[in-house]
Amino acid sequence: MIDAAINAFTLAQAWVFQQVVQPAMFHLGLMEFIEEAYDAVETVLLGAIEIGLLYALLRPLEAWRPIERWQDRAFVRSDVIYTWLHRLGVLPLLIFLLLVIPVNELDAWLRMNDMVRPNIEDLIPGLARNSIGAFIIFVIAIDFVEYWMHRLQHRFHWWWALHSLHHSQRQMSFWADDRNHLLDDVLTSAVVAIAALALGVASNQFVLIVVLMRVIESLSHVNARVDFGWLGNRLLVSPSFHRRHHAIGAGHEGRYQGVNFATLFPMWDIVFRTADFTPGYQPTGIRDQLAGRDYGIGFWQQQRLGMARLKNSLLRRPEHL
Repeated sequence: MIDAAINAFTLAQAWVFQQVVQPAMFHLGLMEFIEEAYDAVETVLLGAIEIGLLYALLRPLEAWRPIERWQDRAFVRSDVIYTWLHRLGVLPLLIFLLLVIPVNELDAWLRMNDMVRPNIEDLIPGLARNSIGAFIIFVIAIDFVEYWMHRLQHRFHWWWALHSLHHSQRQMSFWADDRNHLLDDVLTSAVVAIAALALGVASNQFVLIVVLMRVIESLSHVNARVDFGWLGNRLLVSPSFHRRHHAIGAGHEGRYQGVNFATLFPMWDIVFRTADFTPGYQPTGIRDQLAGRDYGIGFWQQQRLGMARLKNSLLRRPEHL
């Protein structure tokens, strides 16, 4: 059954590539990037399948054990747009592929000068021959990078001006994971891509890592009473653990400007003392929303207000937008 599904996916990927992408690449004079384009088709198809599966699994869970019941879902609709934009994988993969070119050129220059750029597989003996072990190490390493990047999103005032859009969702659901300002997406995708290339992650491994992390992130934002128990909450980020990160009064306040920053593994929060296992399901959002601050409802309004907040932050203007 698995082999049949893989074969069906491969046939679909080949058909889309041959009928749509390859002719477009030819007319645009981009045939030198034809291999990267074939990988991009795989990413887009995986994203579409991922969205379908997430909706089929998580939407019933939200209906069965909701934390909140909403009469009006207008605030969720824009999150659906973000999800489709992000889950098709175009932005993170595009940045990864764009960075591959200068990284390969750097590798070539280093080799010409009898130098080799080290990566994890070179540093750990036998890892290059163990694909599963290498994948696990890459996931852990990238999750570590994402933890500290997330800390900086809360620490740097200019970055929080963008990232606050993600925290402004008062009706948090599994769609909310990708509710990010587009400039914030560019920055985070670039950081993750640079880290992956520095570690020696191949493009096919990168796609799988991105998909894995996105699935867990969607689950962690679900509007459902889901808890992994005392031990489980400390092994993998659960919806209850991550909701505390979005809670009003906890998500961007306190000594560390927030709590529970981890994407996959709470061990980073435990080690660096940012873990908060307070039980319960608190209301989500940012405290200044209670005073009437507007973060926007529609997609374009949210983007415009995010840029206005960034401008005011860089110019050190008083907060009024």
